[in-house]
Amino acid sequence: MRADIFKDFQPALLTSLKNYNREKFMADLMAGIIVGIVALPLAIAFGISSGVTPEKGIITAIIAGFIISFLGGSSVQIGGPTGAFIVIVYGIVEKFGLQGLAIATVMAGIMLLLMGVMKLGSVIKFIPHPIVVGFTSGIALTIFSTQIKDLFGLSIEHVPSDFIAKWGVYFEHFHTIDIWSTIIGLVSVVIIFLSPKIFKKIPGSLVAIILMTLIVYLMRHYAGVEGIDTIGDRYKISATLPKMAPIGITLESMRTLFPSAFAIAMLGAIESLLSATVADGVTGERHNSNMELIAQGAANIITPFFGGIPATGAIARTMTNINNGGKTPIAGIIHAVVLLLILLFLGDLTKHIPMACLAGVLVVVAYNMSEWRSFISLSKQSRETFIVLMATFLLTVIFDLTIAIAIGLLLSVFIFMKRMNESTTISQDSGKLDVLKGVEYDADNLKNSLLHIPKGVEVYEIEGPFFFGVANKFDDLTREMGDKPKVRIIRMRKVPFMDSTGINNLEMLCRRAQKERIQIVLSGVNESVSKRLYKSHVPDMIGKENICNDIHHALERADELINPAEAH
Repeated sequence: MRADIFKDFQPALLTSLKNYNREKFMADLMAGIIVGIVALPLAIAFGISSGVTPEKGIITAIIAGFIISFLGGSSVQIGGPTGAFIVIVYGIVEKFGLQGLAIATVMAGIMLLLMGVMKLGSVIKFIPHPIVVGFTSGIALTIFSTQIKDLFGLSIEHVPSDFIAKWGVYFEHFHTIDIWSTIIGLVSVVIIFLSPKIFKKIPGSLVAIILMTLIVYLMRHYAGVEGIDTIGDRYKISATLPKMAPIGITLESMRTLFPSAFAIAMLGAIESLLSATVADGVTGERHNSNMELIAQGAANIITPFFGGIPATGAIARTMTNINNGGKTPIAGIIHAVVLLLILLFLGDLTKHIPMACLAGVLVVVAYNMSEWRSFISLSKQSRETFIVLMATFLLTVIFDLTIAIAIGLLLSVFIFMKRMNESTTISQDSGKLDVLKGVEYDADNLKNSLLHIPKGVEVYEIEGPFFFGVANKFDDLTREMGDKPKVRIIRMRKVPFMDSTGINNLEMLCRRAQKERIQIVLSGVNESVSKRLYKSHVPDMIGKENICNDIHHALERADELINPAEAH
């Protein structure tokens, strides 16, 4: 038993080290170095856009990246700050400050840890696809909207967090556009899109940042061009090891920040498992989703104590790791070490990176996140799918992710219930019954496939799950009939299961039948449904002798009830 538990919660690192060799290490070393370099500009961009300093983004990538690789359930997953968290983190920082963000992140980490321990990793995968696409596209649009100020160099003191108000301020101040910042930002976008055609291994974001930083440095110092803001104009990056600091968590702060923490936990779980699943499709391996959640939880519990922000599995960096030959979690650990070395020895150089270039990087991140092809495809499907997609998308953009996911899930549940109810059909037979339409036992033993239904007996067949709406369908069907029968046989051979509402509705049908002096006989009840029935009041209401194994016994029982004298 203990061995099974250990296997369920075994980090991928332990499995990978069993057959580790020099060849795998060299592959991991090269991949880790490349991913670490790639992660630097993204960590800085995500940190700034989240409303914190760029070094907090780097610290998150270092600490969380190390923990996720060390404890995670995927061999190639790379963890760190991601664009998906920008909207949530920015909103928390604006409302509750950095202390509130730290508390919410720790709470989210605890939630993720509990999800993993309770083995809920597989459950997260069942979140409907329209919801995932809806909130991902909504986050992408929100990220894009947060970059307009820096992309065009607009002179705005404070940008509102509200989406509609933000764009109102943009339009009011668009006359303050800085032409040089605009050129730097747009050229950065072009470079990122075109560079893969020239540089196969080096990511476009890194190429754009190196080129634009060099160009802006030369323009500022030798051409006298002003107005192009750089990281150093707004932030001071401390090239030192982060120090651990206490977090003042109180019951009141936990109660206030619970919705934000829940949003971080849900988004972190969904994005990390989505990233791991995508990686599985490329590598042919299979990740441990519960261990992955535990790793995400541990990372988000520990990182805030060093000033970090929420982290999760990053699809872009994970794919970069795979494409550059990463084989085991050692590559992810090396990527964290590389980032640490860059922070300590090259951190001062990051102050020259232009803000417009970082905005261009995030515009491309938003474009890649948007999933516009999936969005268009889903919008052309059923009306229900379109409603869930658009509701989640609009709520994410206008309100926040917590409300969007909650409403999206609620809508999906109602739609699922509606579809399940529609999938259940009720048919009626009288006079004769063709048992070959679905035989309850071997048809070769039947002399005649047509069975006689005695006068005063009606046979109804329910096909599909017995849910809340079946009783209404049954009422509608019986009202259409003429004279009321003395016995009503309900065939349940094609009812795979019943929920508590179905049991309650069946009890209501039985009570109504008693008032109308109609005897209910059940036929072909399977074992799982039978167990639930015998825990209800149904057997006492209709009599256990009126619950029959198949239609033949049910018709015999009906004949006995109609002609009691002949039966004796």
